[in-house]
Amino acid sequence: MIFRAVRDGRPYPEHHLTLKQWAEIPPRPLRLDQLITTKRELALDKLLAEDSTFYGDLFPHVVQWNGGLYLEDGLHRALRAALQQRNQIHARVFVFSAAVDGTAPTEVSLG
Repeated sequence: MIFRAVRDGRPYPEHHLTLKQWAEIPPRPLRLDQLITTKRELALDKLLAEDSTFYGDLFPHVVQWNGGLYLEDGLHRALRAALQQRNQIHARVFVFSAAVDGTAPTEVSLG
């Protein structure tokens, strides 16, 4: 198994982080088998592209919410790592805790 689970969509509320805010979170190593994907499908052309991160963040974006680590952005990079026999990646992890009713964040951590 490469990932802990494969989902179709995000189970957590919208966090409204900008790319600049993501960039302020220092990357840390994560095991691929700890991650839960938020996309069921991927594009083979993006997986095989050499310049897939040319216009984006070098590090995948992960949201830690309710005990899970959700791979929000970077599925192709994570799968490429698995195909290269690596079992971990470096990713930016946003710790996001919401109220029980899911309305408003009670704690937001940027690293």
